[in-house]
Order: sequence, then C-alpha cells, then structure tokens
Amino acid sequence: MKKIKNFFKISFYSANIMLILLYLFPGSIFGCFLYDNCYKQPQITKDLITGDFIISSNHIYAFVLLTSLGIFSFHNTKKINFLIVYLFLLSIILELFHIIIPVRGFEMSDLFGNIVGVILVIFIYKIVIRYVKI
Repeated sequence: MKKIKNFFKISFYSANIMLILLYLFPGSIFGCFLYDNCYKQPQITKDLITGDFIISSNHIYAFVLLTSLGIFSFHNTKKINFLIVYLFLLSIILELFHIIIPVRGFEMSDLFGNIVGVILVIFIYKIVIRYVKI
C-alpha cells in the first residue's frame, strides 16, 4: 500500500510541475510539437457551453487529473484540507498569470474549467468517503 501511495505522490508532484510549466510557457508547448505552431492550442474536445458560460474542457481534464492524483496521494492524512485549498488557489493564480505572460491571455472559460475540475473531484471524493466503506 505504501508503494502505491508513493507512486501517487510522485505522480502528483510531477503533474504539478508539468502543469505549472505548461501554464507559464508563453505560447503552447503542445502546439509547437503537434502543429509546428506555438500559437495554436490543441483542443481535446469541444468546450462546454452552459447558457452564457463557456467552460474549457481541456482545463477541466487537467485539473481533474491533478486533483485526483492529489486526493489519492493525501487521502486519510491531515494534509487533505491543505491540498483542497492549494488546488483552488493554484487553479486561480495560474490563470491570473496569463494576464502578464506574453502570447497568453486570461479567459474566464479557462478559469471556470480549472475550478470545475477541482470541484468535481472533491465532490466525488466527499461522497465516496461519506457513503462508501473502503
């Protein structure tokens, strides 16, 4: 069990570093490799449109993955509440950095995607720990 927990911790910290690098890079690293165009952002699936709000699906996927790795890493520890606060702050601060990073732009749809990704995993986690015996 300890090996699995260590695997998730290493994965969580690695995903953190990768996400921060991808967010702070002026342009698109994936666009550079996939399209030979550092200004084009790859789109995994279409963005979610709910009324007047557009939510970035790519950002949901990124923060669902990061939050899931964090939950698996720190489940049943005293650090879980710190993790939740950290992920919310990270999702907001990284998007705010796009205001000052060249070639990047702050977008509410990206911010909503970040927050929805974090909330979705935390919501499922809270339901599971309350109603499911593991």
